[in-house]
Amino acid sequence: MVERNWAGNLTYAAATVHRPRSFEELHAIVAGTSRVRVLGTRHCFNDIADSDALVRLDGLPEDVVVDAAAGIVGLNPAVTYGRLAELLQPTRQALHNLASLPHISVGGAIATATHGSGQRLGNLATAVAALDLLRSDGEVVHLERGDPDFDGAVVGLGALGVVTRVWLDVEPEYRMAQHVFEHLSWDRCLAHLDEILGIGDSVSLFTSWTTDVEQVWVKRRTDELADEATGWLDQLHGATAATEDRHPIIGTSAEHCTPQLGRPGTWAARLPHFRMGFTPSSGDELQSELLLPRSAALAVIDTMRGFGAAMAPHLLVSEIRTVAADALWMSPQYERDTIALHCTWRPHGAAVVELIGQIETALAPWAPRPHWGKLFTIDAGTIASRVPRLGDFLDLVGRCDPRGTFRNTWFERTFA
Repeated sequence: MVERNWAGNLTYAAATVHRPRSFEELHAIVAGTSRVRVLGTRHCFNDIADSDALVRLDGLPEDVVVDAAAGIVGLNPAVTYGRLAELLQPTRQALHNLASLPHISVGGAIATATHGSGQRLGNLATAVAALDLLRSDGEVVHLERGDPDFDGAVVGLGALGVVTRVWLDVEPEYRMAQHVFEHLSWDRCLAHLDEILGIGDSVSLFTSWTTDVEQVWVKRRTDELADEATGWLDQLHGATAATEDRHPIIGTSAEHCTPQLGRPGTWAARLPHFRMGFTPSSGDELQSELLLPRSAALAVIDTMRGFGAAMAPHLLVSEIRTVAADALWMSPQYERDTIALHCTWRPHGAAVVELIGQIETALAPWAPRPHWGKLFTIDAGTIASRVPRLGDFLDLVGRCDPRGTFRNTWFERTFA
């Protein structure tokens, strides 16, 4: 069976894709396969999830159990965030944050430290309270927040074993409103950057790095909106409020975007950029993302602006976000508040990869870390110098997977 990733830029080399219907079958697959990886919703743009064989967990029961008193929900990590939000609704519980696409699996997002936006909000993996890990020796290890190996295992990059169950923090449900502002000048943006990035629970700046910031998306809890004057809702430092729903890519229909114009809705219907009920097609795009110190945001943005002309023929849109620091060993936000520079590219292959490398070099003074599931060219030696707990993580990999069952070409290339 031939599998391709979400964007269609990668055909997996795996000869077999398993879809077990029981945990006994899953154990047998892991025990009887020399090299295997878990395949999620295939929203990675590199070969991080590829191996000789792949295994999908979506044939196993969802088994979503909410304990509101304890503030956790347990589930099969193959469940998508959209599906989880649907199952949480009757319990009146919510997650702290969501990514722009609700169609990705919980397990895949956690393993790669995928994130949403928010200066006070950590990446999606920071919501993990506990997990069960099936190791290559057949043992299932249960790890909870505070255990010695927990911070190393959460963002596991698929290299430690199969996460068969995960428990996430939940909180009482909340409502949000989303506002979009158009054409924020670079001068005003940089002069008021801290205020702009902190004006909502989740803030995204969309730009092509040319004339201005084309759109600012602000998502705020409605209880916070009610507590202050709303004069900023008409304009934001010269950027004007959109009069109709917008898509991040200029000229694209907003049909599948989450409602804007300040219309209140549930957390799950406002935190993502795209609607839960919309299934994105495999598309003509590539993605890259670099995570840098929040303290260097002004210098980083100024450097990126210098690439505007070179990027123009290849770039669909770029998104600037913030993410709070955390303590997870392989998180790109490890111990530093982060400014995230995301690029969605046209499928121009080698030209895009060359540009990504040039940008990485220009931003090297601020030690960018890559999003593990997107395109990057940073070599293993440089990665080792920028990931403080890499040695501890590799030791953990050796202890959890002495057979090398979950190693793959991506792992060996990235951490050689």
